[in-house]
Amino acid sequence: MDPRVRRWLLGLGFDASDGEVRITRGPNFHLLGGSSGTHERMQDTCILFNEELRRRGKALDEIGPDEARAIIREIEERL
Repeated sequence: MDPRVRRWLLGLGFDASDGEVRITRGPNFHLLGGSSGTHERMQDTCILFNEELRRRGKALDEIGPDEARAIIREIEERL
């Protein structure tokens, strides 16, 4: 993989009706928009995703899309 390319998760929420603009950036993720509840769920998912990567001893750049989707599915089942 090209060392100049960095992977990260992008979360977009479209259900905000309160006029608030919610933006959260963290290791491996950027989250934009959503209602308070949706944005919080995206935050929780990304935090748990990063914890799972640490548990597996891997970086986001070291896993493929299938493994990333599997991790997110596991997290969503727990939330």
